[in-house]
Order: sequence, then C-alpha cells, then structure tokens
Amino acid sequence: MRDRAAAAERTRRKPAIRDKYTLFAPFYDLLSGEYPVYHAGRVLGIDALAPTAGQQVLDIGCGTGLNFPLLQKRIGASGTIVGIDRSAGMLRQARRRARARGWENVILLQADMVLLDPGSIAARIQAGRGAAVSDAALATYSLSLMADREQAWTNMTGLLSADARVGVVDMQDPVGWARWLTPLARLACALGGSDITAAPWQAVEERCVDVLRASARGGHLQIRAGKMMHAG
Repeated sequence: MRDRAAAAERTRRKPAIRDKYTLFAPFYDLLSGEYPVYHAGRVLGIDALAPTAGQQVLDIGCGTGLNFPLLQKRIGASGTIVGIDRSAGMLRQARRRARARGWENVILLQADMVLLDPGSIAARIQAGRGAAVSDAALATYSLSLMADREQAWTNMTGLLSADARVGVVDMQDPVGWARWLTPLARLACALGGSDITAAPWQAVEERCVDVLRASARGGHLQIRAGKMMHAG
C-alpha cells in the first residue's frame, strides 16, 4: 500500500502532461513526427513482438491508436487489441480510428498504468468480451512518460499469461553519425513529456528471455521484445 501511495504521489506531480495530451489529441497524429521518425519504431517493435492470429495484445499507452493497423495485420479479426491510456482525449481519437476501419475487436480502457489495479482492469477487459489475461503487451513511446516505470511494468505483467511476450519501443539520444540530431531529439521528448534517459527497454533485457533487439533513426529509437521469464 505504501508503494502504491508513493506511485500515486509521483503521478499526481505530472498533471500538465495529461492535460497536454488531452488538449492536443485531435492534432497528435499530425504534430508527433510519426511518419518521418517514430513509425519506424512501431514497425520494428511489432515485428519483434510477433503476435499471431487470434492473440490478445495489450497496447500500453495506446494514444490515438497508431499501433492498431500494424497489430490488426498480425492478429486478424479473431484476435483482440486492448488499448489502455490515461487520456480520455487520446482514447476518443483511438475509438474514432477503430470505428472508421470497422474494427470490432478493439477494447479501449481509460486507466493510468502506474495506479491501476490489474484485477479490476482484467474484469473490465472481460466485460468488453476479452480474456482476463493477454498473450502479449506492447509499450511504444509510453513507459518513458510514466513517473514510476517499475510499478507500470508490474501492473502490465500482471495482465499477461505466464508465457506472454513483451515489447518496448522508446527513445534515447542518437548515436554515431546521428549525434548532431541530439538537440532535436531532446526537444521532441521534452515537448512530449518523455524522459529521454529512462531506457525502459532494460526491463525486457533483464526480465525476458530470447530477447530481440533493434534500433532505428540513428539509434534514437530502441526496440526490445522477448518472452517473459518464468519465476523460479
């Protein structure tokens, strides 16, 4: 209880980020640099996660649903996407995207990954005709926004089956030839509220097996995916 209270306090310190995403939700896809930069990470992340037909995938911090088209190609109509985001405005855009494409296999839930109770969320997923546990989880550019990534990881994995796969796509300073782009990368992260030093993919390295690794855009985008390690 003490850890959850501390997580709640850290999350309450970032209301401006939540308000920012709600305010700019209708314009997010245009302003986010998606296709010149960040779409490449989504493609590589979903390739590494490798969900298959009929599986249920958690999309953590799903935003406006930019992962949905790529996931749909993998899981098909028999699969399910469970999109979780703390911004009602972003979820409205995600819902519009799903309705416009006729995707009836998308469940959208408003919740903060740091504060949520996995049991309660599992019940809400079931109420939306999904399974209580999912086969995979994907967090693209979302864990670096969260005040307590350790708690977010715990809550996320609490919604997964024992042999689930987990994928993380996030950002760091560019490397090598792309170092000169570092000021732009840091500015983009600062505007979005992300911590460019967070390296949330390290959780995959430490807690998964058969880890696949990739990078893009001069190392600015880091991709990891692996199978959850069995306890004991």
